[in-house]
Amino acid sequence: MSYLLKPIQAGPLQLANRLVMPPMATAKADPDGKASQAVIDYYAEKSHGGYLSLIIIEHSYINAEGKASSNQLSIADDSMVKPLHALSEVIHRNGSRTAMQLNHAGSAARKEITGTTPVAPSAVMNPRQGDMPRELTRKEIAGVIEDFHNAARRVKEAGFDGVEIHSAHGYLLNQFFSPLTNRRSDKYGGNVHNRIRIHLEVIEAVRAAVGENFPILLRLGASDFTPGGTTIEDSQIAAREFENAGINILDISGGFSGYNVPGLTGQGYFSPLTEALKKFVTIPVILTGGITEAQAAEKLLADGKADLIGVGRAILKDSSWAQQAVESLR
Repeated sequence: MSYLLKPIQAGPLQLANRLVMPPMATAKADPDGKASQAVIDYYAEKSHGGYLSLIIIEHSYINAEGKASSNQLSIADDSMVKPLHALSEVIHRNGSRTAMQLNHAGSAARKEITGTTPVAPSAVMNPRQGDMPRELTRKEIAGVIEDFHNAARRVKEAGFDGVEIHSAHGYLLNQFFSPLTNRRSDKYGGNVHNRIRIHLEVIEAVRAAVGENFPILLRLGASDFTPGGTTIEDSQIAAREFENAGINILDISGGFSGYNVPGLTGQGYFSPLTEALKKFVTIPVILTGGITEAQAAEKLLADGKADLIGVGRAILKDSSWAQQAVESLR
């Protein structure tokens, strides 16, 4: 039997097979962040035929100061729910499940986009982009957690099947996790347990918003691939804590300044990370990174490198990729 076609139990979410479309920013939203017809048409094309078991919608900002770029999707207020409901409906009609990714850009935000000074765990420049941030107060951290809670409620109200918390690619939660950008001396900084404290509080808040029978995914930048940054050993500790806190699926990436890491190439180049993390958790783990061939995806699954395969750039380039992959394995 094909591994890509084998059913898998992923918490309360039944996946028809193991192909996932990971979140990829389209910059097709309306200026105010609403899901435009262009966004709906894009995902209608990508989900056509239902060959993808799960489509994770691109990162959507939870509040105005967490907006990363122009024409980014928003989940920051209740007016976003109705157009997002139209988006989830078209994906369901095409036969796929869908989750929505929640994000706060933190120090990767730019004042020219948000109109405010970026915020971060510490006043440390983001190595990827953004202006010099100011350090979040404890009260402001509580506000960010509340914004994740409200955003998750809206995702469920909009008819999605799950919600993903973004902690990768140098955005706010990744900034808390990484020693490169977290220099705090309070309970949110220092050792790895303190650096993931905000993650655990966000998970608790999101679970309170969506209830028990609703999958929560977490995208984890499992290694910064930078001296002094997070290591796979840090992420093994974090992954176990995330599972204990109620995460249903881990979606693994790497690289603090984006998913493109110099020197990492080939089919499933983050597989050393997923393989190492699978030794510490029992929940499904998604592998992405350079996967363009169905047979390569099959081998990664057969070799136990991951439980689910995320294919992004190949599907971005060719909307029929999933159909061709599934049919070739039949």
